[in-house]
Amino acid sequence: MFGRKFTGRRQRLAGVVLAVSSLVALAACSSATDAQSKDGKTTITLSMQNPNVKTADPATWAIVKAFEKANPDIHVEVSGQAVAEHLQALSIAAQSDTLPDVFWVYKATAEDMLKAGKLMNLKPTLDDLGITPHLPKSTVSNFTAQDKIYGVPYQGLLTGLWVNKKILSDNGLEQPTTFDDLVNVAKKLKSKGIVTISDGANQSSFSVWSFLVWLDRFGFEDKIDAILDGSESYDNADFVRMYEHIAQLRDAGAFASNVSTQTYQQAVDQYLKGKAAMLDAGVWASSAIQDSQVAADTVFWNGATFADGVGDQNIVMNVASAPLVVDHKVAGNSKKLAAVKKFLGFYYSDAAQQLLVDNGQPPVTDYEPKIDATKQSVLKSALDVARDPKLASPQSQPDLLVSTAVSSAMYDSIYGVIQDQLSPRQAVDLVQKALDAE
Repeated sequence: MFGRKFTGRRQRLAGVVLAVSSLVALAACSSATDAQSKDGKTTITLSMQNPNVKTADPATWAIVKAFEKANPDIHVEVSGQAVAEHLQALSIAAQSDTLPDVFWVYKATAEDMLKAGKLMNLKPTLDDLGITPHLPKSTVSNFTAQDKIYGVPYQGLLTGLWVNKKILSDNGLEQPTTFDDLVNVAKKLKSKGIVTISDGANQSSFSVWSFLVWLDRFGFEDKIDAILDGSESYDNADFVRMYEHIAQLRDAGAFASNVSTQTYQQAVDQYLKGKAAMLDAGVWASSAIQDSQVAADTVFWNGATFADGVGDQNIVMNVASAPLVVDHKVAGNSKKLAAVKKFLGFYYSDAAQQLLVDNGQPPVTDYEPKIDATKQSVLKSALDVARDPKLASPQSQPDLLVSTAVSSAMYDSIYGVIQDQLSPRQAVDLVQKALDAE
């Protein structure tokens, strides 16, 4: 069963009207590729998690345009919806077997589709193109099930905190390392009326990337399989302790008083205007920061370590984002198969990986990018941290290992504590109830 119940804000986003309209769009895209277009070009559809890919995801748009220029006989028809709307529409389309040719989807949903025979096994194609050896082994493993590679990395998830070192130094503070350091920074900045961490819960409850890293510092990666099979609970002492630290940071005054009403973009703007010492985000924010007044003062931080944490504290969240997958019907259409194969070959070529970098994204292969240390100083800061040999990375971001309903509950649980609406115990219980519902 592909359909999943959406909770909280995501339920409102995934209403019937949105789902139906999105399904119509997806079905149109699917049927459009049944034959060549009128100009003789082969058309393949690419469905993404942004309503306007050109403006919201310039890296993907640049790759598509460069691919079409290099392959004038192929047209890539790009469409997109907001994440919740997109996922709901895909789940319905999978049931009617009208999926787009290539599309972005959550890992958990992709594995459901694979079990139902809706996705193409990409292993022969990737091996034939020579792509597999250039992808991180952890990425290949993460997108492999039933001895099939069902997905390829769309972009990298390099997440943490962007830090305005000038705000810290102007207030007699140093870059924090431990959680206790961070709490002390928050208390000092609060006394000066300065926001420590800029976050925004309104219409962007997913924007808690730095706290998803915290979960891995409290044993999430080792616990998740047992949590999913029911032999372990999300309501465990380690996770409760992690949420207690969020509450401690909240009580130290780390967050803006309007964290519940501002959106992620407003949180970004708050940081770009020099009104917050840190921004909870990822590498995708590097371009906006680079073009702002705080660029010269910004460095990337992989986050605080915890004396009472579980497992390796020297980690950085540098993983593959949710995957791109291919509809199973592509394998039975020789023209589309050839076009999709060319598209994948281009997407993971050095030229396309450099386009990712040029648009503020890290490469997802072993390609060594060309970076202008002056014009891309912000991105370079993040990539330098990602390449630190002293830091390990989890295999996947925690919310990508669970269903949409559970990931939504995770976001709500974290923001619930940040906003003092949930106690740490209530927060873990909220997520466990979402797990029990499945």
